[in-house]
Amino acid sequence: MSRGRFAGAVGSWLVALRIARREARRARGRTALVLAMITLPVLALSFTAVSWDMARLTRAEQLERRLGGADAELRWSAENAVVQDAWGENSWSARGELVPRARPVTAADVTGLLPPGSRVSRVRWSVPFEVRLDGRTVPFDARSLDLSDPVAGRLATLRAGRRPAAPDEIAVSPPALRHLGVRLGDPVRTRDGRMYRVVGTVEFPDNLREVVALGPQAPTGSLSPPDDSWLVDLPGRLGPTLVDRLNAHGLTVRARNALPGREDAPFDATPAPDPAEAGNAVLVGGLGLLEVVLLVGPAFAVGVRRRRRDLALLAVAGGDHVQLRRVVLADGVVLGSAGATLGLLLGTAAAFAGRSLVEQHLTFARSGGYRVFPAALAAIAAVAVLAGVLAALAPAWAAAREDVVAGLAGRRSPPRRRRRWLLLGMLLTVGGAAVAALGAARTSPTVILTGLILGELGLVFATPTLIGLLARAGRLLPLAPRLALRDASRNRSSAAPAISAVMAAVAGSVALGVYLASDEARAWADWQPGMPPGNVMLLRADSPGTALPPPAEIATRVRATLPGGTVARLVVPACAAPASPEDYCLAAAVVPADRACPYQPSEYLTDDGRRRALADPRCTRPLRSPDGFSLPAYVDDGSALPALTGAPADEVVAAARVLRAGGVVVTDPRQVVDGRVTVTASRTTDGADFPQTTTASLPGHALRGGLPVDRLFLSAAAADRLGLAVEQLGYVVGTTAPPTPAAQDRLTADLAPLAELQVQVAWAGPASDRRPLLLLLAAGSGLITLGAAGVATGLAAAEGRRDLSILAAVGASPGVRRVLSLCQAGVIAVLGSVLGIVAGLGSAVIILASVNRRYAAAWPVETPYPVVVPWSTLGVLVVVPLLAMLGAGLVTRSRLPVERLLD
Repeated sequence: MSRGRFAGAVGSWLVALRIARREARRARGRTALVLAMITLPVLALSFTAVSWDMARLTRAEQLERRLGGADAELRWSAENAVVQDAWGENSWSARGELVPRARPVTAADVTGLLPPGSRVSRVRWSVPFEVRLDGRTVPFDARSLDLSDPVAGRLATLRAGRRPAAPDEIAVSPPALRHLGVRLGDPVRTRDGRMYRVVGTVEFPDNLREVVALGPQAPTGSLSPPDDSWLVDLPGRLGPTLVDRLNAHGLTVRARNALPGREDAPFDATPAPDPAEAGNAVLVGGLGLLEVVLLVGPAFAVGVRRRRRDLALLAVAGGDHVQLRRVVLADGVVLGSAGATLGLLLGTAAAFAGRSLVEQHLTFARSGGYRVFPAALAAIAAVAVLAGVLAALAPAWAAAREDVVAGLAGRRSPPRRRRRWLLLGMLLTVGGAAVAALGAARTSPTVILTGLILGELGLVFATPTLIGLLARAGRLLPLAPRLALRDASRNRSSAAPAISAVMAAVAGSVALGVYLASDEARAWADWQPGMPPGNVMLLRADSPGTALPPPAEIATRVRATLPGGTVARLVVPACAAPASPEDYCLAAAVVPADRACPYQPSEYLTDDGRRRALADPRCTRPLRSPDGFSLPAYVDDGSALPALTGAPADEVVAAARVLRAGGVVVTDPRQVVDGRVTVTASRTTDGADFPQTTTASLPGHALRGGLPVDRLFLSAAAADRLGLAVEQLGYVVGTTAPPTPAAQDRLTADLAPLAELQVQVAWAGPASDRRPLLLLLAAGSGLITLGAAGVATGLAAAEGRRDLSILAAVGASPGVRRVLSLCQAGVIAVLGSVLGIVAGLGSAVIILASVNRRYAAAWPVETPYPVVVPWSTLGVLVVVPLLAMLGAGLVTRSRLPVERLLD
């Protein structure tokens, strides 16, 4: 019995699939529309999957790029014996702790451990290379290797010219050649005065950016430890005895094949996915699937209505509800499969054809072999078919409930108003808002996305009822908008998904746009410059022991570019007679214990402790933490105070008087007690468990104006009393207006003959700008709005030919059809946009309010998120419906059709 039922189901599905294929051929316009909507996301996803799979290198491909023409790669990184894995990717000490190798390695040291007849070639994967271009110091990624050696020469591909053979010859990548602005044979001068001649262009497959290939004699500079390895060409095979001998001397061996007898960790080019990120990706993918279903659903709904008579005949012939649903669901299976197949073929072909573009502009590295990602493509195809089936699901249930007599007579069945869908929509909307608020309070993006999806589904279920209410209110409107609202109410199965698709896209864009705008406003509120905005620091780029010119010479060059600029020395405290380069000294002013907050920000406080900390006036800090470049302490006589603090002139005069008298100046009034400040100087020495501390009570003055950041200014006498030396870092420049980028370049070029100085400008706010992202979000939702409005308008026009014929018969003017199409597009676009904007703003307010409620009880006090409406995004979303209406009016023919009406 069960076998016969299964055979009957299979036969029923085969018949339904044949009917669906025939219907797809008959309704070619609707079929093309559905295929386009399914194919486009499949094309994009398959292109991404195939490109990513080709860019993900296999172990053999990675070793080929690392070894070149060598048999093995050696890395001498330890002084004691090491143990390594089978592929040389990880090593650890054989006994005790690993002792890093600090001594330089020579070719003789390496060949002395290898069999006779072995050849080695050193490769330093990163060496310094800086060039002066247009008065600026420009660093380049550089490698030191012998490209004329067959062992290392296969690491790069020669594109033009020849390989370097002399120590003063270099080869560069094509992007580096364009940036340098030279041709083959031209000289290049580095910042330290060395001259090199460009003799060829080469390409490193692992880095297609700006790369310079230097000879093996290139200086290592200040890199410690140098990133170098030795490529080895052995006369025989690499045996375990040789590997053990090399490991015993601290060398790690990487070969083309796994070394026997060692741990072979499974190769995985990608780390395990984070569960939270995977959950977010699934939810975002679910939102995308919902968009596709909502956009494709109207086409299936219109197809069902145009096939009412055929479905009614099928019911008369004995078809039950299950078979009717299968006929409609088969449309989704056929079109989903066709869209998936077409999208996979086009996406794979685009990935193969655009491989070089992806390498040049996205991955900046050559991909591996030509291959596809079968598992990912199968999942994408399954999701595409699922989208087609889900889009046809609601029309299938509607077709099974159609009145057979009405279908045979060609009459419309009046839409049934079901309150349960409205009730379900309201419950989902409220529940989604609550879930999103809970996720915001717990800072869980996964929960927030889940709440947004539930809320949008609730609005989708409530949209048909809302369309019916608007249709009742449309009785007071003129003819064309009244007909458009009536058609939307009569054809809710096609109008509601289109409106919901617009609503979902706009709501997501608005909610994310409000969050991004609010986050940017919060970043601006938290931004605290460490120096008055527009002022400039000229920091030395050479060694600290080099003497700098006096401020007067620097001021002459500065005023030529920045009129009205003032120049002062930038001096900081340093260790006197440091025992090693690792010695570090720090000076700080002390807040008295009775004035200090008893709660530390790093402490974990209970709810009661947080409330006490928030209520304690001592924990209300008068200062803020600075952003950008800043130093905690300076040594000054008052000349650098205006440029560093922005304090009023009268306070600068009083503070300079204290500094000239041998005192200190602070910006925190709590640190001054009876006109004196307690200052500590701590010295941290390499190998010492605790720093050495010196404390002194010095005459002090507190600045009441200027930047609200913690600063300490020591006089030279105060620094000497604390046992500190002084070190000049450069100069500070007070400006009347922020310098432009061109002025910064000119200033760098003018100062180059005097000293190597880096120009750093104190900006007035954070560098991030979210406006391009906001406009991109608005553009994406606008495209979906235009697409949904166009699709719904076209389907309504195709289905409403009978009504248009009646209008023509009763004497309507030809322009009525154009105005009617314009109004039909307006119903979809305007209603969807309005719902989306309201839903997006509501979601954003709920999320921000929940986050701010958590911040209100946080210690230390955090800046709450302000509710900022991105008006640029809303402006685009307001204009888009007008464009949709205008486009519908322009592309619609004004001539009304006259067709034979069915009796």
